Amino acid sequence: MTHAEILQRVAAMMGDLTEDDELVLTDETTPDDVELWDSLLHIRLVVAIESEFGIRFDTVEIGEPESVGELVALIERKLNSR
Repeated sequence: MTHAEILQRVAAMMGDLTEDDELVLTDETTPDDVELWDSLLHIRLVVAIESEFGIRFDTVEIGEPESVGELVALIERKLNSR
């Protein structure tokens, strides 16, 4: 799965969670750029990602990322380490 495909799926999940069909995420998007991205939404996103991609994050890994690109890179590493 490519970086772009993962980003697209994460963006779709975030759009569903925020109920914002117009939400656009890029690698440079930060949690501060998304109005509803708070700690609760972040945990819901982590759970959705784990379910969608069939991966599990360690406690240390689930902290709020500095950017969406960082989150996508983490998912890539998890997928490639299976």
